[in-house]
Amino acid sequence: MRLKIKIPYSSIVALRQIFVIAIIIFTITFAIRASNSMLATTIPLVAKYIFHFSPFLVGFLSSLLFIFSFISSTLINSRLSAKKREKMLKIFASIYALVFPLFYFANPILIWLDVSIAGFSMGIIFPNIVNYVSSIGDQKTRERMIALYTTALSTSLIVSPLLESLILAKFSLLTSFLIFSIFSFLVPIFSFKIKFNEDKKEKLLSSKEVLKSPSFIASVFNNLIYDIPFGMLVTFGGIYAISLFHASYSLAVMIFSFYYLTSFLSRFFFIIRTPRNIIAIIYANALITIFGLLAISLSPSLLVYVISLILLGIPHGLTYLSSLIIISRSFKDEKSRNVANSYFSSIGLSGSIPLIMGYVVEKIGLRCTFTLLSFISLVIFILFLIESKKVKELANL
Repeated sequence: MRLKIKIPYSSIVALRQIFVIAIIIFTITFAIRASNSMLATTIPLVAKYIFHFSPFLVGFLSSLLFIFSFISSTLINSRLSAKKREKMLKIFASIYALVFPLFYFANPILIWLDVSIAGFSMGIIFPNIVNYVSSIGDQKTRERMIALYTTALSTSLIVSPLLESLILAKFSLLTSFLIFSIFSFLVPIFSFKIKFNEDKKEKLLSSKEVLKSPSFIASVFNNLIYDIPFGMLVTFGGIYAISLFHASYSLAVMIFSFYYLTSFLSRFFFIIRTPRNIIAIIYANALITIFGLLAISLSPSLLVYVISLILLGIPHGLTYLSSLIIISRSFKDEKSRNVANSYFSSIGLSGSIPLIMGYVVEKIGLRCTFTLLSFISLVIFILFLIESKKVKELANL
């Protein structure tokens, strides 16, 4: 005799809705991050090896991508209502798709304009995807969706350099922008599927209160432990492999796939099981970051460099995710989360990192810069330890 189990129709509908939302989140995140990652790693190569910019100008150009993201995210997106953010997401997703193929026609002057427009668009797109993800379901569902979002980021970061490596084996650096435009076109298509709930009329935290909260400050310190070194890796990681170990363009891009694979595996763990103790993970991430940066600075060969990158993939996967979970657990209403996510995204995309690193590399060289970064990460970790004592009970970490 067969036992029949009846599942309520409402539950089936809810599961179907969650599944559709998951597809939307994964696809738009994959598309924007794959294309954005390609920009971040290829623009420095184009600037140095086609336009022959100095290290400082390479860093400055890369910074524009993040500076304009900072401007649009903090000065515009953080102040908008839910419905206005929904419209802005669609508009700038479309602009992003239009400007991406124009990089193929770039010259030493036009590339500055292309980078600025792409960066401004990203500052609207990224925080609104995070806001959408952070507003879905109860806390458990929300954290799983955050894990799915960050896993989509990592998946795209594995595929993007692998695909670009194959493209660069047969085509030029500039031609690769045309091929990657396929991903940029997916962004506006799926942006029209995203809907935001109306802002509630209840009394909410002001922007100043959000920014001063221990939870927000702790999440920023946590992310900066790794975000500053990551800015250096994205801008100068490929140049490091080419200059010191004579790697080809194709190989220099491909080795990032190993780095992002580790990141993907770390984030995938969160989908299967969401850990309660985020603080312990943050401690481990900081130690791995410091050790990995020192290993890169002392790398005697390309193999050791790649192994160091693989190790650094672990904190890349878990640091950003753990910061988003701190924000999600701390800010319960959508408006406060929008302010927190907008400012947090802009800080994570701050343009000063490549700019400063470009200047430092000119002065002390690539190896010494990575050594310096390990000490900077240590200092920021100490600042996080001080701030986290105020936030443990508040964020229920």
